[in-house]
Amino acid sequence: MPLVPLRLVLDHAAANNYGVGAFNVNNMEQIQAIMEAAKETDSPVIVQASRGARSYSQDNYLRHLMLAASELYPQIPVVMHQDHGNCPATCFSAIKYGFTSVMMDGSLMEDAKTPGSYDYNVGVTREVVQVAHAMGVSVEGEIGCLGQVGHAPAAPAKGEAAHHDLETEKEPGDTDGHAASTGGMDTSHLTDPDEAERFVAETKVDALAVAIGTSHGAYKFKTKPTGEVLKMSLIEEIHRRLPNTHLVMHGSSSVPEELQAVIRQYGGTMEETYGVPVEEIQRGIKHGVRKINVDTDCRMAITGAIRKVFAENPRAFDPRDYLKPAREAMKAVVMARMIAFGQAGNATKMRAAGVIK
Repeated sequence: MPLVPLRLVLDHAAANNYGVGAFNVNNMEQIQAIMEAAKETDSPVIVQASRGARSYSQDNYLRHLMLAASELYPQIPVVMHQDHGNCPATCFSAIKYGFTSVMMDGSLMEDAKTPGSYDYNVGVTREVVQVAHAMGVSVEGEIGCLGQVGHAPAAPAKGEAAHHDLETEKEPGDTDGHAASTGGMDTSHLTDPDEAERFVAETKVDALAVAIGTSHGAYKFKTKPTGEVLKMSLIEEIHRRLPNTHLVMHGSSSVPEELQAVIRQYGGTMEETYGVPVEEIQRGIKHGVRKINVDTDCRMAITGAIRKVFAENPRAFDPRDYLKPAREAMKAVVMARMIAFGQAGNATKMRAAGVIK
């Protein structure tokens, strides 16, 4: 089966009231883990790559890995998605390399740090939509800025090494440098429902990422967040106003305690932290959330598995000795999310309904 556009998968998810996990990748083993999980759960899947991932793996390697995935798993609908495009040129280059979906994140300027104005966001997003739709490619936009609304480890004292979290080698809470630092619980960066309505009408995006209090990275919250800390009521209000728009939750890793424990057990360091509870994501799915971005959980699973191999077998040096268990650990996380989000079993249903061939 060829790679399919995001809109096709999310339309089916909306019609059948489930969510679809969007899992970030950087290498072959991560793609293999996702595809095996999709096969075992019979799930449609969104595989996404950030700008940093594209730079790390190189576009041609990534493109051929994704083509191989579609050939090896012809029964699975697969979306190849550009995560957090920082400008139209980034999105257009992704389309050139076979991505079937792109995100134009005009909530920030091209530096991926400075908040963009509403008019700027509409302009760049509309430009991408016009080109992408002409080529059968879906577009995700964003209103509001995701940032460090939870917590992150304290900034290092002068002269000390900066803390690097599992999500990135940049600022805690960041994804390839794409985040606005909001600090504390200031809500001015959250999505305004009025603007969301206008934005969808003016851009014609296929999916809309909304800022409800989540943040990128492993360090999101000091305590388990409630629906009000996460501002889930915003999701409900936006869905009420835009019932036919597919909503997206970014920064939605759950940062499971058991994965943190494995990392610590085998020599790693992680301060206590909480992610987005799966039950809150499920609440969002009931109110129009169709795409859920997950990255940190997969990285944690991989890291813990590799640390375990090295701790238990210091003589190990064959990459297969640690990449195989790492791949299995990520697969287990992806399967759990696919089941929890309700996408399991829907690959067959999409074929049966004639949505895909």
